[in-house]
Amino acid sequence: MDQPSESKWRNHGVRIVHSDELDLNTPQTPGMSRAAAITHARVGAEKLWAGTVVIHPKAKTGAHHHGPVESVIYVVSGRARMRWGDRLEFVAEAGPGDFIHVPPYVPHQEINADDNEPLSCVLVRSGQEPVVVNLDIPVAEQPEEVYWVDNIHPAPKP
Repeated sequence: MDQPSESKWRNHGVRIVHSDELDLNTPQTPGMSRAAAITHARVGAEKLWAGTVVIHPKAKTGAHHHGPVESVIYVVSGRARMRWGDRLEFVAEAGPGDFIHVPPYVPHQEINADDNEPLSCVLVRSGQEPVVVNLDIPVAEQPEEVYWVDNIHPAPKP
C-alpha cells in the first residue's frame, strides 16, 4: 500500500503570526509605531499587508500618504481622529469597532484623540509595497468636520 503523501496545505496553508512575533522593521511615520504581521516575506501573502499601529496619548503622525495602496484601519481601542486633504482640511473621528478607509494617494494624518490612553489599531493594505510618503504641507487651522454617508445610511440629524 502506498504511503500517503504530505498535504501541500501543511506548509502552504493557514499561517498564524502571534502578537509577540510582529516585525517592527517597517517604514515609519513620525508619531506612530507600525508593526508588520502579514507580509509576503513572513507568510507568502500576495495581495495584502497587515499589521498593527499604536499612537501614544497626545501624539499625532506627520502628514503622509501611501501611494497607490488602499488602507483599512480597524480601531481596537482608543479614539482616532483622522485629518485628510491637501491641507488636512477635513476631519472625522472613529472609536473602537469602527473601520476607516484611506484611498490611494490621499494625504492624511492620524491623531490620538485621547490624552490618556494609547490608540491601538489593526491596519490592512491592498499591496505588499511598504509605501510611506511623508509630506511637508501647510495645515488648515480649522478643519471641516465630515460625516461620511453612503447611499444606504442617512446623514445624522443635527
